[in-house]
Amino acid sequence: PLAKEVVTNANHGWLNNYSTYPITMAAPIVAILGALLVILSAGKRKAAASFTGTSLMIVGAILTAGFALFPFLLPSSIDPTSSLTMWDAVSSHKTLGVMTVAACIFVPLILIYTSWSYYKMWGVITNKHIEENSHSLY
Repeated sequence: PLAKEVVTNANHGWLNNYSTYPITMAAPIVAILGALLVILSAGKRKAAASFTGTSLMIVGAILTAGFALFPFLLPSSIDPTSSLTMWDAVSSHKTLGVMTVAACIFVPLILIYTSWSYYKMWGVITNKHIEENSHSLY
């Protein structure tokens, strides 16, 4: 990290990755299409389409920021060599191995719990449902 060199490109700034790798333009397009899907489906009360649109919008927005910033994680405006890059943020092989095992154990557990939560809370709550279940709803 102390001996690194950072080359800045004043011509394109943050958009340099988009001109170098045109496939990355798919990310903002996915975000915009997800937002349009949410707008169209929310008005028609389509919950599944709204959920899908929101998911696409979030993924597209995060990928857009990641593609624009790469390889920087935290760019420094004062001194580019002080920026935190992807290569400065990597871990050792042992740490990556431990985190892989932890992810293989905990990610499925989290997905199972999240799926169960969605299953239990799925549906629209109406006034009739609240009146019929007044002893169990707060």
